[in-house]
Amino acid sequence: MDTQHRIAVLAGDGIGPEVMQAAEAVLQAVSQRIGTGFALEWLPAGAQHYLDSGDALPEATLRACEAADAILFGAMGLPHVRGADGTEIIPQLDLRMHFDLYAGVRPIRTFAGLPTPLAHPQAAHIDLVLVRESTEGLFYARGRGDVRGDEEVFDTMRITRKGTDRICEFAFKLAARRAERLGRPGRVTNVDKANVFASMAFFRKVFEDVAARHPGVAADSGYVDAMALNLVMKPWTYDVLVTENMFGDILSDLIAALVGGMGMAPSGDIGDTVGLFQPAHGTAPDITGQGKANPTAMLLSAAMMLDWLAARPGGDARLADGAALIERAVEHVFASGQVRPMEFGGSDGTVAITRAVVEALRTA
Repeated sequence: MDTQHRIAVLAGDGIGPEVMQAAEAVLQAVSQRIGTGFALEWLPAGAQHYLDSGDALPEATLRACEAADAILFGAMGLPHVRGADGTEIIPQLDLRMHFDLYAGVRPIRTFAGLPTPLAHPQAAHIDLVLVRESTEGLFYARGRGDVRGDEEVFDTMRITRKGTDRICEFAFKLAARRAERLGRPGRVTNVDKANVFASMAFFRKVFEDVAARHPGVAADSGYVDAMALNLVMKPWTYDVLVTENMFGDILSDLIAALVGGMGMAPSGDIGDTVGLFQPAHGTAPDITGQGKANPTAMLLSAAMMLDWLAARPGGDARLADGAALIERAVEHVFASGQVRPMEFGGSDGTVAITRAVVEALRTA
């Protein structure tokens, strides 16, 4: 191997370490195919680490993340581990703020060979991306809540021109790239609540300003409540969605359900210079250690990481080839019926799915 890409690994809690082991095995197999290697540094962080040490995100872990080429994240948080204010210990939010990872990218697609929850024939052809602003919106209130005795609490939503402009710009550029790859026109749909909140009316105004800079990409807007309905009724009609932090948090789980659940939902938290990639699912403490976790979201998140690394200035094109190999391997094992995750009515867990994907990578 002529190159070693340094990857900071934060496996975290619950099923995080289990699916991360799957990603490690797949990356090892990919490295043999593309001729470039990965140096994975496993680092402590998370709710259990907080219980053990009193620190959810050690300074040494943060420094290692700063020095890495990319961050690969499993899952963090446990329902019973909470801070003094009653909220969960979730250091992934601290990482987003520290590295200014403003673009939460949540791609969702269906896979041949796996059933879809929706009965409509077009439901087999869902392929969309939700782009979530991840540094402000209602999440800005985290740690800033105005608690007034035991009677009322105020959480403040913050929307800025800078934050909205850059997330909308990210969404339009993504739609243009998807249009080129998929051979069809691109479209960005803004999701807001501009009929009620001044902050959301401002979000829409900035979105329209950015849309005017991208005349080659179609643009429209919808209210979040109507979008929740439309994403169930006709999700195959959407391309790229862009939205505020809290709305994106909710809708990203909804769209995952449309293709079978959180085990199929990869994600990336991306800034101008740093990328963190993780499955969108949680720690699933109810199945931890049972081998039931579907690693697909983790494997596809690793593929997203390789694509992002390849696209960086001076990036290695072989990494994009590696991302494509992972995606094709995942497609193959499901389309051929070799494996079926448990949430789809199958009997295959973490090890079986990982083994099938690794074998597909070696023989493809």
